[in-house]
Amino acid sequence: AFDKTVAKDNSLAVGYFQRGFVHLQLEMYEEALSDYHMAFSHLRKNPFIDYKQLGLRHILYAWEVLYSTAAVQCRLQQWQEARATLHKAIVWRPEGRTGILDLALERVQDHLFLEPMQVPLGEFFRPRKKEVEQLDSKDFLGKPKVISSIIPNDEYIGFEPLRPQ
Repeated sequence: AFDKTVAKDNSLAVGYFQRGFVHLQLEMYEEALSDYHMAFSHLRKNPFIDYKQLGLRHILYAWEVLYSTAAVQCRLQQWQEARATLHKAIVWRPEGRTGILDLALERVQDHLFLEPMQVPLGEFFRPRKKEVEQLDSKDFLGKPKVISSIIPNDEYIGFEPLRPQ
């Protein structure tokens, strides 16, 4: 399902983020790492993307993507890269709220795995009713009508002003 999602909208950072989590759970670490890199690049240097407008009650933060990237790097035994990624995540984390990242740096220092971030369980895209209603096709032109002349043997083709009857 995530493959279809990112195929339809290849700029959907949260799609790559969620697919990366699934790849990580399936122990497909290279694919997970690639997805997390794609998610971070599709954030386009924004600290977060709020998906509430699209119907997903979740805000995807850049530091969460980087944290999850470090979690995959730990599984791949890339401890130096994981440390560098976590330092990058500290830059993206809001000021004064780096406790989770400091703890993660200690775990990486001790060569312990990190658990990746994920979209909360039970959160799904639920587009607003107004947007879904507009997906139905509408007939703006109406049904075609055949109009014939009321004058017998009239061979005129084209448009002319209305004639009194």
